[in-house]
Amino acid sequence: MARRRGSVWAAAVRTPVGACSALLLAAVVVLAVLAPILWGDAAAAIDTDAIGQGPSGAHPFGTDSLGRDLLFRTLVATRLSIGLAVLATAIGVVAGVVLGTLPAVLPRWAGRLLTAVVNIAVAFPGLLLALFLAVIFGVGTQGAVLAIGFAVAPAFARLVQTLSASVSGRDFVAAARVSGVGRIRLLARHVLPNIGEPLVVNATIGAGSALLAFAGLSFLGIGVQAPDYDWGRLLREGLDGIYVNPVAALAPCAAVVLAGLSFNLAGETVAAVVGLRTRATRRAAGPLPAPRPSAAETPDAGAVLVVENLQVAFPGPGGWIVPVRGVSFSVRAGEAIGVVGESGSGKSLTALAVSRLIEAPGVVTADRLEFGGKPLADASDRELGTALAMVFQDPMTSFNPARRVGRQLAEVSEQHHGLSRRQAFARAVDRLAAVRVPAAARRARQYPHEFSGGMRQRAMIGMGLMGEPKLVIADEPTTALDVTVQRQVLRLLARTRETEGAAILLISHDIAVVSQTCERMLVMYAGRVVEDLPTAALPDAARHPYTRALLATTVDLETDREAALAVIPGRPPEPDQVPPGCAFAARCPLASDRCRAEDPVLAPMAHGHRVACWHPHETAVTVLSGQSREEGAA
Repeated sequence: MARRRGSVWAAAVRTPVGACSALLLAAVVVLAVLAPILWGDAAAAIDTDAIGQGPSGAHPFGTDSLGRDLLFRTLVATRLSIGLAVLATAIGVVAGVVLGTLPAVLPRWAGRLLTAVVNIAVAFPGLLLALFLAVIFGVGTQGAVLAIGFAVAPAFARLVQTLSASVSGRDFVAAARVSGVGRIRLLARHVLPNIGEPLVVNATIGAGSALLAFAGLSFLGIGVQAPDYDWGRLLREGLDGIYVNPVAALAPCAAVVLAGLSFNLAGETVAAVVGLRTRATRRAAGPLPAPRPSAAETPDAGAVLVVENLQVAFPGPGGWIVPVRGVSFSVRAGEAIGVVGESGSGKSLTALAVSRLIEAPGVVTADRLEFGGKPLADASDRELGTALAMVFQDPMTSFNPARRVGRQLAEVSEQHHGLSRRQAFARAVDRLAAVRVPAAARRARQYPHEFSGGMRQRAMIGMGLMGEPKLVIADEPTTALDVTVQRQVLRLLARTRETEGAAILLISHDIAVVSQTCERMLVMYAGRVVEDLPTAALPDAARHPYTRALLATTVDLETDREAALAVIPGRPPEPDQVPPGCAFAARCPLASDRCRAEDPVLAPMAHGHRVACWHPHETAVTVLSGQSREEGAA
């Protein structure tokens, strides 16, 4: 773990930002430590023969009113300037953490009062608040440190409150609270450790702002006082003779800028490591795994979508994780295909890969991935935006909550069809009416939260119909909807297929919904298609034990209500722990030694029917809910 963490830091430092921040920060630290030792006496030496001189060979930045060398004084001032800025930042972070966590410990009324005070303080500019506090704490180094520290604190307190609120709603915090853990211990053990990383990043960046604020107070004469000096005081002294020697003011100003830049770049580097935005993880994952051979079907010449040996991989701590492996299928024009399987089987990732929505560091590979007869990689965003529609599982998160529904639909036509704002909005109203949204003109001017769940799903389908889609991918479109609304949404998809001639790829965990809506069904398990069969032949034609198990768990009106609900024993393997051989072998009553050693290929069984199983013709004895059921294979 330590070696991996070190490699992440090394990779971050090798980036342009990381290298610049490391060099600048190292230079600042070295100067802060060594400059007073090496040039302290030279910076304090008074030369009455060189008072107020400009740049020269002996004094590159000139001298001040007492003949002291300004270059040496700027270098020596590094220690005090950096030290005070870091001290003020530390005070601000500590005070911010205390103020941010106190509302969770104090009584409700006191917590609300403290939160209101923090919010008011955040509304004021930091430097203005520092000036106000400097008057209270007094002129001088100590007062300036306290003023800047407490001026920085409200912003950190607000950040702590926000981060704490996001963590406090998680299950492990609720479990700790139920188990009787006290509030202070809950904060110290469960909340603060989970928000420490963003605080470190913001503290690093905030040190640059504290440095600038401290220089500003010293420049105004209420910070560091003589005989001590920092960059702000040197800047004030240099400003008095700026017309005689401009370099005198330029030297401390450049020092403040470079030191502040080093802190900000260091914060960006820390953020890159904390957020894993470097390429260290991908480099550690090694080469991509070779895609497994897959017996692909022969697609029709006019197939809308052709997928052969699709693989989706993500880098992990121990190498590449492949949640989708060797998926092959095709979708004909006007055809409805359903994809079923348990959660984690790779259904949604397959849809996202087809829609080109897999983002880095995920990697998508395929022997053949074509849409509309054209390689998907060569299709432009404009072509996909008009020919491929995606209906997501939760339309509430798919719509922008800050924009009206009609304007979001109209944006599609504005971007892809070149329509004017008014024409695009009129088309949006027409599409909402086409998907049976009542009072479409009025609804188009409403926000997503004013729609019901089923109506939002209809609006999402209407957004897909703003173009002329050849394929509509519906990812769990009926999840969390009551059965009446589910039926309406499924009917709408069927009507869309009839009127628009679009093919449908319906993803669902409900095999009954797919069997009633689609012509073909793809059954996925552990990232693979294990069976591809016509839905008209269900349940007799199903040959894979997993498909038969899914059918056995389906509840209908003829199900015996007195009997226990059927379940599939065990659970699917994790994507990074797929065993050799057939992934379903551990849960399959037909599993043999061959199943555990060799992974079956998706092979043809009959016309339009493929199955990946070593025992497709055998009689299955599937154990569900502790009871044996005989399922005769045709």
